[in-house]
Amino acid sequence: MKFDSVIIGGGVAGLSCAIRCAEAGLKTAVIAAGQSALHFSSGSIDVLSRLPDGQPVANPFSAFDELKNQSPEHPYSKLGEKTTRDALDWYQSMMEKCGVYLTAQEDGANHLRVTPMGTFRSTWLSQQTVHQFPLKDVAKDLSSVALVTIDGFRDFQPKLAADNLAKLPQFKDVTITTAAVELPDFETMQRNPCEFRSIDLSRVLRDETKLCAFAKSLIQHVGKADLVILPSIFGNGDGAATIKLLEGLTGFKICEIPTMPPSLLGIRLEEAMKSHFKALGGLILAGDEVKRGEFEDGELKRIYTKHHHDMPLVADNYLIASGSFFSRGMSAQRHAIEEPIFGLDMTELPHRDHWYQPEFFAKQSHPFLKMGVTCNSQLQPSINNQSISNLYCAGALLAHYDPVFEGCGSGVAISTGYHVAEKMIKAQHQTTENVQQERTIA
Repeated sequence: MKFDSVIIGGGVAGLSCAIRCAEAGLKTAVIAAGQSALHFSSGSIDVLSRLPDGQPVANPFSAFDELKNQSPEHPYSKLGEKTTRDALDWYQSMMEKCGVYLTAQEDGANHLRVTPMGTFRSTWLSQQTVHQFPLKDVAKDLSSVALVTIDGFRDFQPKLAADNLAKLPQFKDVTITTAAVELPDFETMQRNPCEFRSIDLSRVLRDETKLCAFAKSLIQHVGKADLVILPSIFGNGDGAATIKLLEGLTGFKICEIPTMPPSLLGIRLEEAMKSHFKALGGLILAGDEVKRGEFEDGELKRIYTKHHHDMPLVADNYLIASGSFFSRGMSAQRHAIEEPIFGLDMTELPHRDHWYQPEFFAKQSHPFLKMGVTCNSQLQPSINNQSISNLYCAGALLAHYDPVFEGCGSGVAISTGYHVAEKMIKAQHQTTENVQQERTIA
């Protein structure tokens, strides 16, 4: 099978690249081995929350110069501010067309989102159903907050979250209450508690009659509150519309927070992106995985997958965005770390004793999180120090940054995926022009 571009990996980086390529008319295929990390994500887009030295960042783009000083090989340092901004503007606009509205603060600063633990995480874009707490005035316009769960639902413990919120000095004048609301038909749908998840609740709440009953119970238990915080249990595709309806039924301002996997906020992003890609004519080879590739003269000529056996997939350009250790994009042995598909060159490894900090919740980054594939300024990897001209890397597979400590995972994934797509589009247009010129001469 012949394509203009083949994308290995169905996460944020891979799908961003694939969608941009498909928008430009490239025949594009995505090979997705399984569920992406979006099923475990917050559904918000982090750009940059901390510099490598641990300094908090208020405005991500204002910190790019200092980031380059501290980390010249950081993916953002290679792309630059303009490319990163262009990528995020494109992503925000593209997702809006898909019905997912991602917004930032008017001044371009980061904001805080509340976690299921009642703590705060800095981020840059959040979905319309997520309350944005300003960095400088976290409890702005809030005198009372209610944290509510479903009676019997084990993936969100509001009392734990409320205790943590109450410890914050910004909330000393805010009344914080908790409640557990009964859900219609909950008893009839209960299974093993370890199996019961948010997606089960979302199926019940799609029924408008049951949603109305839930709204009445919510009013009775909460009474009055400036903000009602609920776990994300309102569907993956129609969740925002369901919450809007619930706000109308109750009169409350409702904020949803991600729960234990599956995270419906993250799944909304994934399903919207996949649907949009397919609508553009893209092909997703779901449940398949790349086993090997064949290289000639510094180019990747063809790849072979688990399901297609001896039938190769051929493309003019390839992207590998297979993720980090979590997604099996990288494999850790006792004294080595490798990229398992092609054997791409990795960062130089210190002794294993220096792969991590002594404490799990350390004040500095764990070194292993910055390990990954080394690439040139064009995000092209190498094998035995020979660059592969038509193969690119994007997302968590890249070295020299810590997506968790620095709070930049989604931003790097989107911007590197977009950057690679622009390279592929330019290369394809150049190839088309060359063919046309040859035909004219002939």
